[in-house]
Amino acid sequence: MTGSPPPALLDALERLLGPKGFTRDPESLAPWLEDWRKRYRGAAAAMLSPASTAEVAEIVRLCVEARTPIVPQGGNSSMVAGATPAPDGSALLLSLRRMNRIRSISAESGTAVCEAGVVLSDLHEAAAAVGRRFPLSLAAKGSATVGGLVSTNAGGTQVLRFGTMRGLVQGLEAVLPDGGIFDGLAALKKDNRGYDLRQLLIGAEGTLGIVTAASLRLVPAPASRCVLWVGLSSAESALRLLRLMELRSGTAVESFELIARIALDLVLTHIAGTRPPLAQSHDWNVLVEATSGGEFAELQDRMAAMLQEAFEQGLIEDAVIATSEAQAESLWRLRESISEAEARAGPAAKHDISVEVDAMPRFMAEAGAAIERRFPGTRVIGFGHLGDGNVHFNVMAPPGSDREWLAISAPEITAFVHDLVTAAGGSISAEHGIGQARLAELQRLGDPVRLRAMLAIKQALDPFGIMNPGKLVPLAEKACGK
Repeated sequence: MTGSPPPALLDALERLLGPKGFTRDPESLAPWLEDWRKRYRGAAAAMLSPASTAEVAEIVRLCVEARTPIVPQGGNSSMVAGATPAPDGSALLLSLRRMNRIRSISAESGTAVCEAGVVLSDLHEAAAAVGRRFPLSLAAKGSATVGGLVSTNAGGTQVLRFGTMRGLVQGLEAVLPDGGIFDGLAALKKDNRGYDLRQLLIGAEGTLGIVTAASLRLVPAPASRCVLWVGLSSAESALRLLRLMELRSGTAVESFELIARIALDLVLTHIAGTRPPLAQSHDWNVLVEATSGGEFAELQDRMAAMLQEAFEQGLIEDAVIATSEAQAESLWRLRESISEAEARAGPAAKHDISVEVDAMPRFMAEAGAAIERRFPGTRVIGFGHLGDGNVHFNVMAPPGSDREWLAISAPEITAFVHDLVTAAGGSISAEHGIGQARLAELQRLGDPVRLRAMLAIKQALDPFGIMNPGKLVPLAEKACGK
C-alpha cells in the first residue's frame, strides 16, 4: 500500500480530533518518526492523538474507507522498530498517549483498568497508593505505556515469578480493523465463549487491532524485599544457584538477572556514579531480588543462609546483601544501565533470544566462543533473565568501529546468532517482539505452518492491511512455503 493519505481523509480527521488531537507540524512529528534505537526513520502526513475509544473507532472507520494504513504508537520504546512508520509516508501515526486515564483501581479485587497511554511508572505509583503492586518492570518504565506492553507481550525482570503481560492481562478493550469496538474488559476468570480474542491481541504488535484499555492484575505489595549481588565463576554455577534458591525459598525469588563480567565492566567505565559491588571482579554475576510479607530481618536471614549453603557447595565466590533501599537501588542501577553503557562503548549487534532454561549456560559459552572465532575482534556480552531462559546476547563491534559497522557487518552476525538459536530449538525474539527489525529473520527461519497461520489470521481480520503494515506478519510467499 503506497501513496499519501487523501486530503479529504486528513480534513475529516482534523475535524474529528481538533487541534489537540491532530497535527501535521513537522517539528511535533519528528521525535515520533524515529525508533528508540535510532536505526529506522519513517514519515507520516499527520499524527492523530485521540482522547477516547470512540475517537479511535472513528479514525479506523475513516482510514478503512480510504484504505490508508495506521501505525499505532505508545511510548515509542520498541527495540525492534515496531511502532515506526514506513519511509514512504503512506501511513498515519496514531498516538495513544492522550488516552492516559486509570479508569479504576481496586485493592480489594486486585485489578486496575488502564487506558493504553498510561505510563508504566505511573501505574506503579497508583498501585502503591492503594497498597498493591503491578508486578512488571523494565528499564523503560518511565516511557513505556500499557498499550505497548500489551501489544508486545512485554516481559521484564519479574517474569520468573509473575510471568509476562499475557499472565497479567485480565481483560482488554480494543478497536478491530473494521472499526468495531471489542469490549472484553471484564476480568472473568472463566470464559468459554470460543476464541480468546484477548490473547490473540496480546503480542500482536498492533497488526490485528488497536488496544485502547486493559484490565490488569495487581498483587499485594511486599512488606520487605532483599536484593543480593553474587559473584560466580560460570553461568552453569548461576543456574545451579537459581535451582537451590527455588528449592529453599519457594516463590520468594522474583528476579534472577545474569550479568557477564564484560557487561558490568562497561557500566563501571561509562556510567558516572557507579562502583563495583564486590571487592573482586568475577567472570559472572547475578542480581537477585526476593520479597516477603514478613520482616526484612527474617528475609535477610533466609537469603544469607542460602548464600552460605551455596558457598559451601562451591557455587558462588562472593556476595553482598543490600541493607537499605539506597543500596538496593544502586545494585539495580548496575543492571538497568547496561544498555546505556553499551551504546556509549560503541556499536553492537543486539539479540533478544531464548532457549530452554537448562540449556542456556552451555549455549552462551559455546555460541559466544563460536561468534568470536567467526568474527575476530568482536566481544559477546550476555545478560538478562536466566530464570526465563531469555538473555540479551549482544555482539560488540571491534574497537574503533563506527556506526557503518552496523550496516556492513551486523546483519551477517545476526544471521549467524539466529542460526545457532534456531538449531538449539530456541526463539529469535524472547520479549522485544518482531517489529520490522526482525521480520526478515522470522521469514527466513520461521516454521512455515506457523507463518501460514499468522498470515491467515491477519488476512481474515485485516483484509485491507491497514493495521501497522510491515511489522510481525510474514510475507505471503514465505508463509505459503514458496
